Amino acid sequence: MISRRSLREAPIATRLFASAAILSAVILCVAGVLLSAIYRRTTESAFDERLNVYLKELVGDLSAPTEQERNELGNLGEPRFNLQGSGWYWEVSRADGGVFKASRSLFGQTLPKLGESVPFERFQPWRRGYVALSDDRRLRVIERPIDLGEDGQFVVSVAAESSEIENDIREFQLALGLTFLVLGAALVGSTWIQVNYGLQPLAHLRRAVARIREGESERIEGDYPRDVAPLASELNLLIDANREILDRARTQVGNLAHALKTPLSVMTNEVDASGGPTAGKLNEQVALMRHQIDYYLNRARAAALAGALGAVTEAAPTLEALTRAFSKIYRERDFDLDLPPEHLRFRGEKQDFEEMVGNLIDNAGKYSRLQVRVAVVGEEAGDRKRLVVVVDDDGPGLPPDKRAAAWRRGQRLDETKPGSGLGLSIVSDLAGMYGGALEFDVAPLGGLRAKLSLPAV
Repeated sequence: MISRRSLREAPIATRLFASAAILSAVILCVAGVLLSAIYRRTTESAFDERLNVYLKELVGDLSAPTEQERNELGNLGEPRFNLQGSGWYWEVSRADGGVFKASRSLFGQTLPKLGESVPFERFQPWRRGYVALSDDRRLRVIERPIDLGEDGQFVVSVAAESSEIENDIREFQLALGLTFLVLGAALVGSTWIQVNYGLQPLAHLRRAVARIREGESERIEGDYPRDVAPLASELNLLIDANREILDRARTQVGNLAHALKTPLSVMTNEVDASGGPTAGKLNEQVALMRHQIDYYLNRARAAALAGALGAVTEAAPTLEALTRAFSKIYRERDFDLDLPPEHLRFRGEKQDFEEMVGNLIDNAGKYSRLQVRVAVVGEEAGDRKRLVVVVDDDGPGLPPDKRAAAWRRGQRLDETKPGSGLGLSIVSDLAGMYGGALEFDVAPLGGLRAKLSLPAV
């Protein structure tokens, strides 16, 4: 059963097409019923007119002034009235119920009367309707009472099997049904064409926004109808405002970095020049302040850049450059890079991608014995694409109970290795801001596996 929520979430084209198809089907069905009813009434009226001709002739013969003319009652010129069981009958009966004269086709049977429940036609002296013979055959009957004064009162009836009417109606309904099926198919096809043609500007707009999101374009270009053009203009204004805000954030972050690092450098120089027993402690606190400033400035910059529209980074060349760089730093290690055949791109800034992956490769280079392996794969997560970078090493690895603390800010699990303890924390924060994740596991090489999942295009 289709829920109300699923109907609300259905595409506009589907909703328009479904509603038009349903309304067309309902309208055609109603029109078919009405046309069938009209045709039935028309067919019955035409059939009754044929019966009425014979009725008038019978009434004229019955009302004749001479006995000889009355004896000629029933010579209607229709052979079927003389054939037994032909389905065509006439009967003249007295008002008290006795049969005065009847057609040979009745062969002793009595023609059923319509009864008082059937009203007389408006402004006409007869009435008409359906009756059934004793053998269940259905007849269309038209009858008229006539008063001959001293000769008495009579009821003149003419009847014929209704199968002729039903056959005509059945043929009409079949032709009507086939015609409406063709018409319905034509309406559905034309509706589909109209919906797709009418919604083409929205499809073009969606593709234009997708090109901006994937970094292939900077603005929405093209001509749009008057009711869609304002939306395209507003989206361009929103994109411009977004870029302006991001540029302002980058500028403010850079200014803050320069404003803070310069006094810290002055403080470091003054402490070194003054010497004294507190110089070492002050230098340690100044270094800690530098680390804290770097950490939060990186977070602020990443938070600004993570929302940038159209930022896209090619994964393969960036990974190749990082691998070459770290293979020169750690010459005694063997760096392997496994790139897939497909074209993978990270949805974000190149600098952030380099910082995240660079920290992971650097960490693997520090702790590995002989080998570091870097691989990248593409994954499908529902309707979204993911880029997964896997960095394996053959080092001592990391116990499960210490993995959660590995990306804690300022946490260093091995004091013998150089570093500030901010690298993995920055990687985790940057990945989270882009909607990604960093996970640790045991590498097939025996050391640590770092798995970085990021949005892709």
